[in-house]
Amino acid sequence: MAAPTVPAPAPGPPSAEALHAAAVARNVRTVQMVWRRELIRLQRMPSRIISGLAQPLLFLLVMGAGLGSLIGDQGAGGVDYQVFLFPGILAMSVITSSLFGAVGIVWDREFGFLREMLVAPVSRTSLVLGKALGGGMVSVVQGVVLIVLAPLVGVDLTVGRVLALLGAMLLLAFALTSFGIVLASRMQRMESFQMVMALVLQPMIFLSGAVFPLENLPGWLAVLTRLNPATYGVDLCRRAVLPEATRLTIGDWVVPVWFDALVVLGMGSLFLAVAVRVFSRTE
Repeated sequence: MAAPTVPAPAPGPPSAEALHAAAVARNVRTVQMVWRRELIRLQRMPSRIISGLAQPLLFLLVMGAGLGSLIGDQGAGGVDYQVFLFPGILAMSVITSSLFGAVGIVWDREFGFLREMLVAPVSRTSLVLGKALGGGMVSVVQGVVLIVLAPLVGVDLTVGRVLALLGAMLLLAFALTSFGIVLASRMQRMESFQMVMALVLQPMIFLSGAVFPLENLPGWLAVLTRLNPATYGVDLCRRAVLPEATRLTIGDWVVPVWFDALVVLGMGSLFLAVAVRVFSRTE
């Protein structure tokens, strides 16, 4: 007679470590998914890059050539004006693309996709981080397209300078994309988003030193430029491309590169934290 079989014990509940590991893996996949979604959007709309290059090219080729003839060869930070303008235009392109890249949040809200993302069993931090990384990457891609114009305006780029410039652009793109997410998370209509961006974008660009040197400014204007966080991102880009150009100063103190990077990184981290908090309250 066969021995009776003993039923296998029922599996117990998963441990806390297993649940934590599963949650981390799920959130990492969420970051990757949102990041890839931004790149797929760019792939399906290549006209976005073309339209985003129109204003920077206008500034670089038209305004740069026109004002360069008036300013002279050594009238802008110790270098030719078009050469001085080039890293500022790269930063301008990144700033513009980063801020307007957050428009996808407004579209997602209007079409209901945002609600589907918010009810998913993932953390809001992973959603915002994926959006910030994806939007920042798109902005850097647009900036990279402009790098090929460097020889056209007489900018000498080495491999080291290009790598330093890419790092500066990534920091600036991450910070400004996070800022754009903060603004877009509270917008209900596309018209409101465009109006707010118009009010924010132009002062941020023109007070950053992207198009004119920041020395010998009136006192009130010098204070505004130093309070503008984008100023440090523009200086970081310019220092990567033109180490011989005039450096940013606060009073008599010459701002070092590490301080520029620290300000931009701190600004991005702060905006990311605010974006997570605001995003969590989005209906």
